[in-house]
Amino acid sequence: MDNGSCPTGPGGYSDCDLTAALLARAREKNRPVERDEAWQQALPRARQVELLLLDVDGVLSDGTIIYTHDGGESKGFNTQDGFGLRMLQDAGIQVGVITARSSEAVSRRARDLGFAHVYQGRGDKQTVYEEILTRTGLRPQQTAYMGDDWLDLPLLTRVGFAAAPATAVPEVRQRVDYVTHRPAGHGAVREVCDLILEARGDLARFLRKYI
Repeated sequence: MDNGSCPTGPGGYSDCDLTAALLARAREKNRPVERDEAWQQALPRARQVELLLLDVDGVLSDGTIIYTHDGGESKGFNTQDGFGLRMLQDAGIQVGVITARSSEAVSRRARDLGFAHVYQGRGDKQTVYEEILTRTGLRPQQTAYMGDDWLDLPLLTRVGFAAAPATAVPEVRQRVDYVTHRPAGHGAVREVCDLILEARGDLARFLRKYI
């Protein structure tokens, strides 16, 4: 059977039906990822971010600390988090860590990712933060911090954009601008990176490089 300019095949579907289905599938693949209300509400504050600072244990890692037989310690880091942090830096956003502990694993991870600010063994995070503001000339509203526990609260209540992983303690989750869906050490940092990039209009630009 011939349906005008659209011949019908053995299955009863015309060429036009097939073309329409393929176009609909392509549109679906290219449709923006749907984000929830919390994500949308966080975008205005994230739009001003020029610097993202991170806690390490419970944020950049899942908080597990493994002591080795030689007296050292090891941590696990997520590759998706790393990719997100590289994209932030490619977009001109500085990245750094402030942690109360000291670890060679963190030093190596920071070197691998090219962090601009690395502070270890610093329990007084607010003092470090003031040092960073002085050195960079940034205003608090241009900075973001991601933490998971009470030690992080002084910074989380000071920065322009505060975030926490889904595994943060309740007192932290209720005081930040955005709580991730993903747990610490398993893509939570990447989620915040994507949010900041979308807020600045850069996320779609980066995605186009791969599709």
